[in-house]
Formats: sequence, C-alpha cells, structure tokens
Amino acid sequence: MAELTGRVSEVARKTNETDIKLAFSVDGSGAASLETDVPFLNHMLDLFTKHGQFDLTVNAKGDIEIDDHHTVEDIGICLGQTLREALGDKRGIKRYASVFVPMDEALAQVIIDVSNRPHFEYRAEYPSSQVGSFSVELVQEFLWKFALEARITLHVIVHYGQNTHHMIEAVFKALGRALDEATSIDPRVQGVPSTKGVL
Repeated sequence: MAELTGRVSEVARKTNETDIKLAFSVDGSGAASLETDVPFLNHMLDLFTKHGQFDLTVNAKGDIEIDDHHTVEDIGICLGQTLREALGDKRGIKRYASVFVPMDEALAQVIIDVSNRPHFEYRAEYPSSQVGSFSVELVQEFLWKFALEARITLHVIVHYGQNTHHMIEAVFKALGRALDEATSIDPRVQGVPSTKGVL
C-alpha cells in the first residue's frame, strides 16, 4: 500500500474479542490493504476505499468462531476514530454531501454532515438476511458505530433493489463517495463551515 500522506490517523484496539490495527488517509489514492476474518467486509471496505479515494489498511483478528459481530463492530469503531482524528478541526471542508449510487437494479443514497454531532438514520429492507456467511444485520452495526465514533450525522437509504449483495455494495460505494465530497477542501471556506465557529 502507498505511504499514508495528508490527513491521516492510525489506531490499535485490542480487547478480549478482537485485535485490530487500522490506518486511514482521507487524502489517498484508493489503495486498500485489508486483512480481516470477514471476507464480505473486506470486499465492502475495498469498494468504500476505492470510491472515496482514501487509503486504508486494516489488520483484524476476531472471535469469528462465535460470529462476525465483534470484528465488524470494532472495525467500524476504529474507522470512525481515525476519520475523526484525521480531520482535526475540520477547517476548510465542504462538510455536507448527498450521493446516489446505482448497482444494477439497486439504488442507495448516503447523506453526510461532518457535524461533530453523531446521529445515524438507516432505511433499508433487504430480500435476504445473509450474503454468503455474512449476516446482513451487521451492515447497520458497522455504520452506526462508524458514525458514532466519527461524530458525523449519517443517513443511509436503500431506495430499492432485488439482490442483497448489490444493495449493500451500493451503500458502501455511496458512503465512500459522500465522505470524499464532505471532507474535501473548498478553497472558498474560511475557517470551519459553521456559524458557531467550531465543529
């Protein structure tokens, strides 16, 4: 993976359930190095990274003999923490973004406010509860913990779809693109984009 540059952060989190090392660069090239015990999450994080033009390294081991829950949740926590730290005081960012992404028959929308006010809304109904061995309910768990730790307002809407894999893939692509837009630097913005003077 390319060396992390620009707005970057790293975190290590070790519990009785997981052992995670994660590095994230907001200003990257779409390079991902992903080693987790959850192949479907690797696939989604690769899409997120590529479409957001981030750089992301994840090395994670977890108690998958129980299930994938703790690993997915804790990676969401770590990713949110690194995003928050990498953005610093958020000076000059656009702050808001709304992105629609189609994936064949599926359509997802992600709306972001890099607000320092953690909030998560999720509107999605999937045709199946599993994609391979991956439990679909873990998508919500990942996104919720990511938004909470990043301290962003995150709204995710899956408008329609027939294939659960396609629907989730559209979500992660839209998440990457929306986060890229919201965190991009706007040269017109003086200071932080808030009338409060702080985010």
